[in-house]
Amino acid sequence: MKNILKVAVAEIGVKEIAGHEDNKRIVEYAKEAGFTNITNDETPWCSVFINWCCLRAGLQRTHKANARSWLSVGIPTDQPVPGDIVIFWRENRSSWKGHVGIFMGFSKDLKTVFTLGGNQKNSVSIQGYGADKVLGFRRLSSEANMELPEPTLKIGSRGEEVEKLQTILNELDYFCGAVDGIFGNRTATQLKALQKHEEKREDGIYGPEMKEVLEYIYQR
Repeated sequence: MKNILKVAVAEIGVKEIAGHEDNKRIVEYAKEAGFTNITNDETPWCSVFINWCCLRAGLQRTHKANARSWLSVGIPTDQPVPGDIVIFWRENRSSWKGHVGIFMGFSKDLKTVFTLGGNQKNSVSIQGYGADKVLGFRRLSSEANMELPEPTLKIGSRGEEVEKLQTILNELDYFCGAVDGIFGNRTATQLKALQKHEEKREDGIYGPEMKEVLEYIYQR
């Protein structure tokens, strides 16, 4: 399962072409994500881009081109972490119009939400939007069965297996921050909290026992 941030960051700089010509990459986003009726880069494509990113990352999708459709997928959260989805209103809160992107963080005064997305100043970019225009934050799950990491993981471990563990911890509301593939103190602390809740040894190590615990959790 690829990290949605890695998928989206790799596309930064893709920009609409003014005039009659279209950026073929933007048209590819639409085609690959199943929007066969979108054949140019003039149609608002913020939701198209997020659908494409989620397709590449194996996450839930809306299969819809309107931004507010993202309010109906995933789990709502008021403690967003980088990689969560953020939905904004446009013109007014009750309008059908909106914008959707990937949450990157808040400004120090919490008045601005930094967002990675498509159709932001006609490009894939990171832009700041007013926090007062946020409709909601959503945490997405894997579209397929959750892929459990392989043991053993502990402080100092790195790589894709750590990313899987961090994704699961965040999804279970044990917030370990950005999914960066680095098993640090925060990941260990949240793993210990999960171990405590499940009445297991609180050693902050993901081993065979904790894999069995996660298998049980996702079968509940």
